[in-house]
Amino acid sequence: MSSDLVVVGAGIVGASVAYHAARAGAVVTLVDAGRPDAGVTADSFAWIGSSGVRTGPAAALRQAATDEYHRLEAELPGLPVNWSGSLSWGTTDAAPEAGPGQEIVDAATAAKLEPALRQPPEWAVWAPGDGAVDPVGVIERLVAGAREHGARVCPDSGVTAVRRDAAGRVVGVETATGPLSGGTVVLAAGAATAALGAPLGVRIPVDPSPATLFRFSAPADLVRTVVNNRDFDLRQVAPDRLIAAADSPERTLAAVRSTFHGAGDVELLSSRVGVRPMPADGEPIVGPVTGAPGLYVAVLHAAVTLAPAVGRLVARELLDGAPEPLLAGCRLDRFQGLSAK
Repeated sequence: MSSDLVVVGAGIVGASVAYHAARAGAVVTLVDAGRPDAGVTADSFAWIGSSGVRTGPAAALRQAATDEYHRLEAELPGLPVNWSGSLSWGTTDAAPEAGPGQEIVDAATAAKLEPALRQPPEWAVWAPGDGAVDPVGVIERLVAGAREHGARVCPDSGVTAVRRDAAGRVVGVETATGPLSGGTVVLAAGAATAALGAPLGVRIPVDPSPATLFRFSAPADLVRTVVNNRDFDLRQVAPDRLIAAADSPERTLAAVRSTFHGAGDVELLSSRVGVRPMPADGEPIVGPVTGAPGLYVAVLHAAVTLAPAVGRLVARELLDGAPEPLLAGCRLDRFQGLSAK
């Protein structure tokens, strides 16, 4: 892989790769069809946490998520992170179980953590190390950091094709505004990644997955943590605003009003459906592409949670040339027969 990179996609994953690679000394061009903060990341609920993670190819990445955000906070002062902790209850019929970084709390403790609860749950899972971010603000800081380290940023330049030379090596991309050259192309274009790989004979098993985000008016301090229950994922993002990840605006509004004292005047402000990239097995796809020298893929679910870790590791892997152990379970080649040979 070359340290002359074209990163396709300026969502939170592409912005993180661009920032970390530029900071490490790579020549970076970050290109996006729109503005860096206008994609699906803007519609993320953006709950970040390392607690409770036990298994799966990306388990170690997820366990490192909060540490990576603390590192990024130190590197990029003003990163918009709120370390509020998360409180979960009633998500299954089984008795609550605490994983790493979690503890079981009783109703009295739940009421202290969320004073507006009408009926605190008998038991809840408290994860004090969890938090949430303003995803647009994080992208803005990453892109600004990339620029500070010399990266070139090309918004409003949709990539139409990946370019290869006569020997089949990737040498850059074609965009709506002209070609861009690079010794390595990193596809971090979310749900559009599969379409960019297809003309090269590379099948990247990722599909669009809709996710609905509701915004509500709210009184100040109605919700203090990230709240997770059967009805919604809910958090306060401003003194007068809540956001919720849920299925139905009517049911969610009714649930908010019935769950919290002082929520009678809460009103729905907007509903938006974001199209998340969802790998076939739900786990990140990160790494070089067999059969397409110079092509690298970084597409994942839980992108907001994992972006700082993945960006740092991808940059190190590309610049140092040594495989990163934490990415070993995330390779495209695990989908046997789907990548070009």
